[in-house]
Amino acid sequence: MTAGAVAGRTVSVRVPATSANLGPGFDTLGLALSVYDELTVTVLPEPGLRITVTGEGADDVPTDASHLVVRAMSYAFEAFGRELPGIHLDAHNVIPHGRGMGSSGAAVVAGLLAAKGLLAGDVDLGDDTLLRLATELEGHPDNVAPALFGGLTIAWMDEHGPQHKKLIVHRGVAPLVFVPDFKMSTSVARGLAPLQVTREDAVFNVSRSALLIAALTQSPELLLAATEDKLHQSYRAAAMPATDALVRALRAEGLAAVVSGAGPSVLVLADGPGQRLIAAEIAGRMTDTPWQALMLAVDVKGGTVRDHTEGSTAST
Repeated sequence: MTAGAVAGRTVSVRVPATSANLGPGFDTLGLALSVYDELTVTVLPEPGLRITVTGEGADDVPTDASHLVVRAMSYAFEAFGRELPGIHLDAHNVIPHGRGMGSSGAAVVAGLLAAKGLLAGDVDLGDDTLLRLATELEGHPDNVAPALFGGLTIAWMDEHGPQHKKLIVHRGVAPLVFVPDFKMSTSVARGLAPLQVTREDAVFNVSRSALLIAALTQSPELLLAATEDKLHQSYRAAAMPATDALVRALRAEGLAAVVSGAGPSVLVLADGPGQRLIAAEIAGRMTDTPWQALMLAVDVKGGTVRDHTEGSTAST
């Protein structure tokens, strides 16, 4: 057992849901949303795992070393030559699974933040390290960056690894997510997007992505035009016909609706609360598929970890 993971040490972690892509910002833009998974991890005096899960996925997620939070914790410990001690993980999940709201990215971030708390005083997991480890586990940074840091994030890769820039969203932007009762595999959705696109489509998305940054931070009235996309959503439409139908119906009424992440949820970036009510009315008329409307805020803090043993708080 390492110096930073003494028996009895207890940390609690809170991580927000995220929506990636936001229309044109494929694999680049992400937004943290006010839906949270929460967990508590306690170091046991003996080796082994005790895992309890309540809420979303309680009947489906594994309760052994293959649990994604545990895998992320182990990954962080191994990265610094430490051995994961016996732990009791108590997870309360609220973020919907398989719906395009970053549940796997949140689990990865939660595990890494738990490791940060348990290793405090022995190993320092800074922001750059957390983002690097999270990206290695998740495969791309667009969900894990906003889960770690909150707000609107731009994520990219360079020769030094994953990078990010956090931006503050205009207070007039009112997010709304419509969640269906069916799931979509992220890997399947990613496989439907083409490997090559035309120059015209690439230029189209570059212009809309640039405009989207301006719309989200300064000019919400531009959100409808700024969320147009030609890189991925149309190619995935056939696999999610109900999602595509709702996005089209909302956009036809002037609402900035996009597929949330890989889907099948729909994100509406409303220009004020009045638009959210209109969007909910439109979704309510889509009788073929029931949609749960989540009236949300932009999370500005990102993931947090608190050490109950010492009463200290650390956040990324």
